[in-house]
Amino acid sequence: MSEMRLDVVTLFPETIAQALDYSIMARARDAGVAEFSVVNPREWTTDRHRIVDDAPYGGGAGMVLKPEPLVACIEELLGEDEAPVVLMTPQGTPFDQATAHRLANHDRLIVVCGHYEGIDERVRDLVVTDEISIGDYVLTGGELPALVVIDAVVRLLPGAVGNAESPVTDSFSDGLVEHPHYTRPPEFRGLRVPEALTDGDHAAVRRWRRQQSLLRTMRVRPDLLGRAELTDEDRELLAEALDDAQK
Repeated sequence: MSEMRLDVVTLFPETIAQALDYSIMARARDAGVAEFSVVNPREWTTDRHRIVDDAPYGGGAGMVLKPEPLVACIEELLGEDEAPVVLMTPQGTPFDQATAHRLANHDRLIVVCGHYEGIDERVRDLVVTDEISIGDYVLTGGELPALVVIDAVVRLLPGAVGNAESPVTDSFSDGLVEHPHYTRPPEFRGLRVPEALTDGDHAAVRRWRRQQSLLRTMRVRPDLLGRAELTDEDRELLAEALDDAQK
């Protein structure tokens, strides 16, 4: 895949721009894996006060983002291209690793940060293709959720992460929670690294990690285990671990 271009539409561009200057996001940009653009829809207003919001029809608390500047901004960003236009909203579909993979398969992505009471519904009707939520709670704006989505998507792009295996083995990549990790020292406060990880037997390491992934998923996210496509070996590993726990 060629370089991905990500445009973020936000009333607070500094919030996004500063976060993109660190860690994997900066590395992906410097390596030519991703190109970032942060734009403020105020630039597409036509009145001298650059107003982007107004009171809701029908009354009620809060202000609503106006359709004219948002639609004009997004349409100009798109040009003749087709790309997902993702609105960050608590009303959206819950974000997960599968969605991150789907979005990472595109070479363009536009993320729109909602704010205030919400956006005019006609923006959804005209230009939004996806609505995503990072949880069942309400934040001040869509900037933090947008950064969550961008981070999850960009790290899946080839060349974004130093070790190409990392995104493949992360939690949820195969529908399960990731196995435990250990590093030096071999013993810390009486707790030792499992022998399976120190004996140099790669098959044993793979087996131990898979078994621990299954166990941890069963303990902390049983809903995922119920939906996962388990192999016969997975079932044997899980049964073996449960038998050992009962001894």
